[in-house]
Amino acid sequence: MDREELAGFLRGRRERIAPSDVGLPAGPRRRTPGLRREEVAQLAFISTEYYTRLEQARGPHPSREVIDALARALRLSDAECHHLHHLAGAPPGPPDGPSRHVRQSVLDLLRRLPDTAGIVLSATFEVIAWNDLAVALLGDFSALPRRERNLVRQAFLAPPSPDRPLHDPADVEAFARTAAQRLRAAAARYPGDPEVSALVADLLAGSPEFARLWAAHDVHAEPALRKTVHHPLIGPIALDCDVLDITDRDQHVVLYTAEPGSPAQEALRLLAVIGTQRMDVPG
Repeated sequence: MDREELAGFLRGRRERIAPSDVGLPAGPRRRTPGLRREEVAQLAFISTEYYTRLEQARGPHPSREVIDALARALRLSDAECHHLHHLAGAPPGPPDGPSRHVRQSVLDLLRRLPDTAGIVLSATFEVIAWNDLAVALLGDFSALPRRERNLVRQAFLAPPSPDRPLHDPADVEAFARTAAQRLRAAAARYPGDPEVSALVADLLAGSPEFARLWAAHDVHAEPALRKTVHHPLIGPIALDCDVLDITDRDQHVVLYTAEPGSPAQEALRLLAVIGTQRMDVPG
């Protein structure tokens, strides 16, 4: 516990918050900016004496509950909350589960890429956002129950369907290997999440291939830079596949693009016109 740094950090965060930010009256006699110590203590449901001792670098080691309460009272960002935990000598534990909330700027990015099929994947390969061209290329994710939007579940457990786009066998093998490796790493990051545990259990019970890959304990995955999608209307489309990491959310943006002037580019343009004709997926 770094008492001096903790004290300075708490003072700095307290002084930047206006009373109106937390629903308190400003009052006529405020000699310093920000909140008073007693107001922070009230918002965090701790005693003023205890909080004052923390700001004076002579307080006891705060519990995780107190740290979290102070983070809420001081309206700390995720990064600031993480920093506060470390200053208090209580590094935060792992998050409960993979984030499914996609930043608005990422959603806007997908919409601004009309010639690119883009999806966003959670840490467990659940498709959590997509643009129109991705629907035309890969299928309508909105027509599927959330459970079936998971690409790992589709790869290892879903029966083949003539209405669903397919990939070359080499691409399928590479994805299976990558998925098992990244899912193992995700399971270690979210050991207490029941959805992650249930997904792994279902895959182990339903797929000998996944069980074999899982037993290898590999966690390093090489990205696949080219993929061929066999579309039920257009036929094979050879595409570049780039994966961008959103580190703070533990998510990935997957972008399918075509070489300019190639038949694949013409195929994507045609898909943008025809959309999801004859590709409706039963709910």
